[in-house]
Amino acid sequence: MFLDGPRGPLRSFAALEQQLGARARHLRFAMNAGMYDEAGNPIGLYVQDGNQRHPINRQRGPGNFHMLPNGIFQVSEDGYVAVQKSEEYRPQFPPLYATQSGPMLVIDGHLHPAIQDNGPSLHVRNGVGVDSRDTAWFVISDEAVSFGRMARLFRDVLHCPNALYLDGSVSSLWDRPGGRRDTNTELGPLVAIFEREGRR
Repeated sequence: MFLDGPRGPLRSFAALEQQLGARARHLRFAMNAGMYDEAGNPIGLYVQDGNQRHPINRQRGPGNFHMLPNGIFQVSEDGYVAVQKSEEYRPQFPPLYATQSGPMLVIDGHLHPAIQDNGPSLHVRNGVGVDSRDTAWFVISDEAVSFGRMARLFRDVLHCPNALYLDGSVSSLWDRPGGRRDTNTELGPLVAIFEREGRR
């Protein structure tokens, strides 16, 4: 997880690349990862390098984040991954990284109860699902899609019993090996995945 640059939140992949320096050569991909305020700071649980930067947010309110239940994606120091409902969040392991977003798309094999099969709200969207403690699937749509369509992809195609919506309309991807780097400059927390050390 990445958030801060020398002058506050990074907000873009160009700023992330500058922050990474030579390490950027080992990046597999990066994606926006979690809801944030106008300045780019997280509004829910955010853990980076084992340090909790923002506490869990269980408040009610408007918008996708508060379309309860929302959820938390977490990664342990050993690389174990999980997606949990925020209301039931009990760390399955001390999180090395965690980000809170919402809504949950898939909950214990069922679609979020407020999600229609194919509702009228269409956006380019991204999310993360977990099919085992060893595997997380990060997804971004190629076109504007509904919540329901993305949720069914996680449940029916990727077989993730739990999946979390990360964002829409600003959803962005930096696929370094594939030569894609979206240029949105209003991003919040970022997730970055690197080659294993020693792999070429």
